[in-house]
Amino acid sequence: MTNSAHSPTGPAVLPVDLDEAAHRCLVAGFDGTAGVPDELKRLVDRGLGGVILFTRNVRDAEQVRRLTDELRAIRPDLLVGVDNEGGGIGHLVSAGAPDVPGAFALGVAEDPALTARCADALAGHLASLGITVSYAPVADLQHHPRNPIVRTRSFGAEPVLAARHLRAWIAATERRGVASCAKHFPGHGGTETDSHHGVAVDPRSHDELRSDLEPFRAAVAAGVPMIMSAHVVFPALDPERPATLSRRILGDLLRHELDFDGVLVTDALEMRAIADRYGEAAGARIALAAGADQVIVAVPHLEVTLACRDAVLGALGSGVLPEERVREAAGRVRRLAERYAVPAGEAAGWDTGAGPEAARRAVRALPGPPAVRGAHVVDLFPPPHPALNWGGEDLLTEVRAVDPTATGTAVTGEPADPPAVVARILRAAGGAPLVVATCDAGLYPWQERIRAALLSRRPDAVRVDTGLPEGGAACSYGRGRVNLRALAEVLTGV
Repeated sequence: MTNSAHSPTGPAVLPVDLDEAAHRCLVAGFDGTAGVPDELKRLVDRGLGGVILFTRNVRDAEQVRRLTDELRAIRPDLLVGVDNEGGGIGHLVSAGAPDVPGAFALGVAEDPALTARCADALAGHLASLGITVSYAPVADLQHHPRNPIVRTRSFGAEPVLAARHLRAWIAATERRGVASCAKHFPGHGGTETDSHHGVAVDPRSHDELRSDLEPFRAAVAAGVPMIMSAHVVFPALDPERPATLSRRILGDLLRHELDFDGVLVTDALEMRAIADRYGEAAGARIALAAGADQVIVAVPHLEVTLACRDAVLGALGSGVLPEERVREAAGRVRRLAERYAVPAGEAAGWDTGAGPEAARRAVRALPGPPAVRGAHVVDLFPPPHPALNWGGEDLLTEVRAVDPTATGTAVTGEPADPPAVVARILRAAGGAPLVVATCDAGLYPWQERIRAALLSRRPDAVRVDTGLPEGGAACSYGRGRVNLRALAEVLTGV
């Protein structure tokens, strides 16, 4: 069915071309691994701009290829995207995603050519699955010690370093015919709140914020085709609204000062920074009016997407949302689709050794502890983030892969009885060497307390970090499988 043959339904009956333009401005999540839901088919037929895949849509590589083929059979210019940062932040583990350590480890390794090889591996894998939009790389700077969401997803705290690696990543992704997306403009690294969970505010002055803009400026200069907005309030830039809903930030700053003319996409509207205060539907309308070109509704409940769509159509019908703004946004999305919607061709192979090499170079950038064998490994880490994939990786598994005599205990999240956990660990360890790993313990005091209790009884224990470095004898700079394997090799002397 073509748009010209479709009679739009909803809160406003608009000209067919304007109805199609409004649908171009939406990116929808959905549920299932087999078949496209009928409601989604109807949205695609009316012009839906894109879909975003998550772990819930992935069983294996062949299944993903069938799914992307089916989506394009409905309409060939549909954009199919996924979050694909590496370092455990991705949704394609069961589809054979290349092991890549994530941005912070790449920044520590400090070799843009190696970053390009890692980005090429990720993009090559995407292209082989029929996915041509990658919501990566992260351009945020990690400089606030209590930031809960950026951390090892960032290339680091230095704008020049981040810019160097962003350029390498963007260029490598582009060569694969995959659209990259620098996020989260104008930077999420200066907050103490995760915008998935609440209103995030960056209280710094205009001058202090300038350094955070530099990686995005570099990404624009490198030709990045997409930028994603942050659900963060910057009082120095706009005291009223988060960046996603701010004309000052999206228009004056990004469009005019940074001269970006690609597709500006929002972070997911169901995140509580938007949903709790505005609601997803109002958020969609306000974001488009403020200058966004596409809004993402990542939840699999298509009724949320439909509510956002209806709010946009209603605002167009009443004149609250100017027609020319939606046509401008849809035009950018069409140009993006002309370049990227259809995979460039059969994806050539990629370098499977780039990720392990990068992870090892990061872990070995500083002298490590003496090697231990037959250790009892204690892995303390927070529960996985609900919006980010977690493939079940843990340090003990990776240590045992290179030293089968190792034993260990994994503690995922704060236990109900920490002293009992400490006692159980010490009994299990006996006289074996003890390794205590924590992940961002400064954000999770329960880890600090358990670590301190263990070290008070076993001062000979080797302390290591699996998030950002916090004084351990070694650091993996992330909890992707390849990060943890590189740390395991250092610990065991492999």
